[in-house]
Amino acid sequence: MTKGEACLWKYVLGRKQMKGYQFRRQRPVLNYIADFMCRELLLIIEVDGITHDDAEAQIKDKKRTANLEAIGFTVIRFSDWEILNRITDVSIMIGQWIEEHAICPPPSPRQRGR
Repeated sequence: MTKGEACLWKYVLGRKQMKGYQFRRQRPVLNYIADFMCRELLLIIEVDGITHDDAEAQIKDKKRTANLEAIGFTVIRFSDWEILNRITDVSIMIGQWIEEHAICPPPSPRQRGR
């Protein structure tokens, strides 16, 4: 994981910190590996480093996003810089997306011993 991905996981998405929804890291979807995915929300969050800055990479990212959206996912992209320098804003944006698009509440935690 990049430093941005590690920070996003530790401070925003891991351990059901984001409104109780479970995100998973590095999940295969189609022929891609999603940086972070929440199945319940059909949401993929991608973290773009400097390798995504050139024109060829941006074309590949657009195709990838279109393919993932075609099977029902929403893809939200953040740059490493955004995460490392504005993690609070990133967290707010993800939370707002969830509030606007979540159809049902997150699954309740299982009770131990049952």
